[in-house]
Amino acid sequence: MGEAQQLPLSTAVNGLEKDDREVEKPQENGETKRKSSFPSLRRPYKWWLQMVIYAFFVLAGQSVGTLLGRLYFDNGGNSEWMATLVQVVGFPILFPFQCIVATKHEDTGTNTTKRFPLILASIYISLGIFMAADCMLYTIGLQYLPVTTYTLICASQLGFNAVFSYFLNRQKFTPYIVNSLFLLTISSVLLVFQTDPGDSKKTTKNKYVIGFICTLAASAGYALMLSLTQLAFHKVIKKETLRAVIDMTIYQSVVATVIIVIGLFGSGEWRTLNKEMEEYKLGKVSYVMNLLWTSISWQAFGVGCVGLIFKVSSLFSNVISILGLPVAPVLAVIFLHDKLTGLKAVAMLLAMWGFVSYMYQHYLDDSKMKEQRRSSDEGVSEVALVTERG
Repeated sequence: MGEAQQLPLSTAVNGLEKDDREVEKPQENGETKRKSSFPSLRRPYKWWLQMVIYAFFVLAGQSVGTLLGRLYFDNGGNSEWMATLVQVVGFPILFPFQCIVATKHEDTGTNTTKRFPLILASIYISLGIFMAADCMLYTIGLQYLPVTTYTLICASQLGFNAVFSYFLNRQKFTPYIVNSLFLLTISSVLLVFQTDPGDSKKTTKNKYVIGFICTLAASAGYALMLSLTQLAFHKVIKKETLRAVIDMTIYQSVVATVIIVIGLFGSGEWRTLNKEMEEYKLGKVSYVMNLLWTSISWQAFGVGCVGLIFKVSSLFSNVISILGLPVAPVLAVIFLHDKLTGLKAVAMLLAMWGFVSYMYQHYLDDSKMKEQRRSSDEGVSEVALVTERG
């Protein structure tokens, strides 16, 4: 699944205010002020219109990209390397925006990135290798699993994200987080007992198990990559500026693309691509258009995700992404004739319950943070008033 790809920024450059680009802002007392994880209702209509557009990109891009990937395999596509490549190869569209940002914001580079370029390069290379491997695992999962099962397993990403954030980003476990982990785990375990894979492309039981394991591993790997990326921003880059995120996206995508291209030629699959296109059930044009629109779909997904990150927060962007997971199974049942069995329906309900529990905990954290900030502001006002009277 394309969630493993880094999120591009091709349209996020326009309309970004300074306070939308920075996740942390220094305060006079040395503490930092973080953006709210969820949007405030007191926003102009233009802001909400942008939010709707970005959310649409996320939901549409994710669903269409997943369905096209499944369609590729169902109609004669067999190259795992090619299906993986289209998830990351769209990064050149970011080059013009990188130049624009570099021209307008030449002073946004941090001292750390200037003093330790080798450390930063090692981060790009490591995350790029991680991304290439994770994309391949997602591809294998999508190849061997029906879309309904595949997307349900991908929902476990939130649970893995909570675990890795606990160890790497100091996130605390709460009853709602534990409940979410339990429900997401149970929803994935239930699919192990699925006797009928229900795939339009009949797969063997062994391939079904391989697809299950690969998708679960990919979800865990992507969650780990998110936590490591956040850790890199906090410990090395120090500041989440637009230029820093564009650089991170481009350079690790370059590394991932190089690795996947090497794998494509090293495995010898490049020799079969012409024959694959010739024998594609829907025709040559459909073959090319499938790969093209798959790449574009994941780019649209990335644009929407990053737009939400800069307008609200990375948490809210991830929430919208997970919220869109049930869309693909419904479309798969309609267009690809996947079977929605009772076991899958129960697993989907448990996954959505776990997602709601996870999101509600962050809502509570956000409300608590606002209350603490309000109390702090009131305290500062009282001190100022007493000082004036004194």
